[in-house]
Parts: sequence; structure tokens; C-alpha cells
Amino acid sequence: MMNKSRQEMLQYINEVSFVVDDTKLFLDTHPDNNEALEHFRKYSRMRNDALKEYARLYGPLTVDLVSESNENTWTWTEEPWPWMGGVC
Repeated sequence: MMNKSRQEMLQYINEVSFVVDDTKLFLDTHPDNNEALEHFRKYSRMRNDALKEYARLYGPLTVDLVSESNENTWTWTEEPWPWMGGVC
């Protein structure tokens, strides 16, 4: 994730999130597929790492990362809202 622009990071997060969601759906119908489960775990870690890195640089994308980006204040509402030109 090093040296990626904000837009590139968002694109990467979208891509790995798609893989996580798609694999999750597959696992709903194939719960004993160990290869798919490992695939899910791998991409979930990649997604979580990317979300944490994005939150560190630009602020949290998900509410569960608010406390990790700043432990002293509630930062969820500091970025502009999407309809005000903020990133969603």
C-alpha cells in the first residue's frame, strides 16, 4: 500500500472488499470448502490492513476504525460528508 494516492487506496479497498464479499457468498453455500475459507481469511486481512492504513493517512472509512485514527476525540464527522465533496 506504500506510495499509493488516496484514489488508488480507495480503489484497492474496493477491489479486496469485492473479493471478501464474493467469497463470503460462496462460503454461505460451501461452508466446508477449506480453500475458500483460507482465501476469505487472506483477503479479509488485506482489507483490514488497507482500511487501517487509509484511516491513518486520511481518516476512517468505517466507524469501527474511528478510535484507531485518534484516541482522544471522536473523528467520525470531521471529514466532509459525501454530498459536501467528501469521499465515501
